[in-house]
Amino acid sequence: MGHMQTYVVPGAVLTEREHRVPLDHTDPSGAQITVFTREVADPDGGRDKPYLLFLQGGPGFEATRPTSPPTGWMARAIKDYRVLLLDQRGTGRSTPVGEIPGETPADQADYLTNFRADSIVHDAEMIRTELGGKRWSVLGQSFGGFTSMTYLSIAPDGLAAAFITGGLAPIGRPIDDVYRATYVRLIEHNTRYFDRYPDDRGRVREIHRRLEDDDVRLPSGDRLTVRRLRQLGLSLGDSAGFELLHHIVELPFGSRPFLEDVERGVRFGRNPIYATLHESSYADGGATRWSAHRLLPDEVRDGELFTAEHIFPWMFEDYGALRGHRAAAELLAEHDWPRMFDLDQLRHNEVPVAATIYTDDLYVERAFAEETAAAIRGLRPWITNEYQHNGLRADGERILDRLIALAHGRA
Repeated sequence: MGHMQTYVVPGAVLTEREHRVPLDHTDPSGAQITVFTREVADPDGGRDKPYLLFLQGGPGFEATRPTSPPTGWMARAIKDYRVLLLDQRGTGRSTPVGEIPGETPADQADYLTNFRADSIVHDAEMIRTELGGKRWSVLGQSFGGFTSMTYLSIAPDGLAAAFITGGLAPIGRPIDDVYRATYVRLIEHNTRYFDRYPDDRGRVREIHRRLEDDDVRLPSGDRLTVRRLRQLGLSLGDSAGFELLHHIVELPFGSRPFLEDVERGVRFGRNPIYATLHESSYADGGATRWSAHRLLPDEVRDGELFTAEHIFPWMFEDYGALRGHRAAAELLAEHDWPRMFDLDQLRHNEVPVAATIYTDDLYVERAFAEETAAAIRGLRPWITNEYQHNGLRADGERILDRLIALAHGRA
């Protein structure tokens, strides 16, 4: 273990650690990277409690940063656990992925093949051993839930329980099934959005017209294109997303607030792994071949509808911060990804698991999530229409409390 630092703040004791792990876990004597964790414990005896590992959504986003005192799901968690916030490899304070190491695009693509869920699980197991080796529980949000399923597949002996929020991935389904389903949900969300804000149809059409006629530049210097504007629909699956989107569309076109808010509306430049590896997170075997791009419906491509959590090859041109990833992304789209989940192991699962399934989830298709819930032995689902995909952030204290009770047979 590398550097360690402890801070005592109102409501919590924070312990920061740096861990050295192999870039490629099949080559433990090869190149090393750093993975950062932050432990959050109740100051009144919390450092003796069992660990709860938090796996963030993404891929490509660092763990939630704690407040002082902790709030939301973290406030509930530290009553029973020491929370371990993992900056998954390539994110936050772990060895970052900005421009990709490697002399050639093939080298860069090969480097990024080490940043999927299986590598994150192997990192977690090394860290668990460093911290005493006792089984710990895991809380996985969205992609963090996918990673929790990989954990249950390849290292279940490390887990005491798993709590999954909006993160039950399809098992063994072709990736085109996934994106075809997301577009059905997307069109439904767009319809509801424009029903709520009908004047925005005209506003969006006018914005499109002006973007096609004029060279409009964002604060970064990137040109704002129609297809990039459409990606503001990424917020449509958030409980506050319709308002977030409307409050950008209503701004005077070309004004500083409009341009700043458009640029901040998506975070592909800040967290490039999110774009470059996103489709791979759904690839339970096989190549992705730009699935979202190939399946984009005409009514979305040719009209005023917004897209959502969809990655397109043109992004690696329109976003200046992604251009350095373009050649590697093209190679990764053709990469034959290995399976992420062991269906036989999941069918014989012995780890207590509870999971939320959001009936109207824009990002994780409910029907596929229910298939997965049925495939994992002993999983107790909470199927609810009370929340959108961001339920853990919106009402985390209640959600985690319910999942803990479900997993341990108290609900």
